[in-house]
Amino acid sequence: MGNGVTFLTIYVCIREPTCFLIEVLLWNSAISEDDRAPAPCPAWMSAGLARGGFPQTPKAPREGRKSYSPVKRRRKARRLSVAYEASEGEEGEGAERLQAPSWQPQDWRRQLDNIRTMRSGKDAPVDQLGAEHCFDPSASPKVQRYQVLLSLMLSSQTKDQVTAGAMQRLRARGLTVDSILQTDDSTLGTLIYPVGFWRSKVKYIKQTTAILQQRYGGDIPASVAELVALPGVGPKMAHLAMAVAWGTVSGIAVDTHVHRIANRLRWTKKATRSPEETRRALEEWLPRELWSEINGLLVGFGQQTCLPVHPRCQACLNRALCPAAQGL
Repeated sequence: MGNGVTFLTIYVCIREPTCFLIEVLLWNSAISEDDRAPAPCPAWMSAGLARGGFPQTPKAPREGRKSYSPVKRRRKARRLSVAYEASEGEEGEGAERLQAPSWQPQDWRRQLDNIRTMRSGKDAPVDQLGAEHCFDPSASPKVQRYQVLLSLMLSSQTKDQVTAGAMQRLRARGLTVDSILQTDDSTLGTLIYPVGFWRSKVKYIKQTTAILQQRYGGDIPASVAELVALPGVGPKMAHLAMAVAWGTVSGIAVDTHVHRIANRLRWTKKATRSPEETRRALEEWLPRELWSEINGLLVGFGQQTCLPVHPRCQACLNRALCPAAQGL
């Protein structure tokens, strides 16, 4: 700082990618009323002047004028902190991101509690015949996982009672990767009939089983991406397989029951047209700790109360809270 000059220095420090801290340090010194000596121009400012990017340096004082040494008085530095909302995709350690509250359905917690109360008996078909009940508990873990996957493939467009019957017949012959590959298509079709689309499922089961033997050593993949790449395996089956076979919550398993009930309760921001669209909509707001519960809870509720046709709204505890029941 030069003699007898008031010098304003502004430091801009980027301490976080999402938060800018501006420090303004103001130094005052006593100067003569007659004279003001300019401060030396830093090199970086000289370069800026050459480009026309900074104000011109004050003219040098005329010769003969006296200059005075400044009185060494200094004020405390004043710190001004300015926080800005983080841009999309920016993150930083310790940064406080300003977020608008996420959308949530009205009364969804009361609705969920009522469904839990109605499902407390655990007496729906899914509670006794779901994928977690269709494998052989005495088999090795690898064989159990394979049987879980096959039961899920059979369950598509099929009632739980029919799926359970087909699994019993398959297990009676020894349900393993090797046994399925050694079974001809005609026999396999007879064993799984009358599951929905049984002819297509015979083809998918044989293709998927061959892939499991060749690529995974007879086990099933441990990721959703690899599971849905298998013939005849969709997102709902993949998420359920991750939960039942691997004990991992990878997403909400949405079938026709969950899809229907979520739309009736307005648990999606807008009406959805497919189970996969419903899954994405639910995962946007539903707390993750509830994801593993939702499938079994709503499937059983859909099997017993919130039926596809002629739902039993009179017996539903959510009748006053359900938008779909208001017009009934």
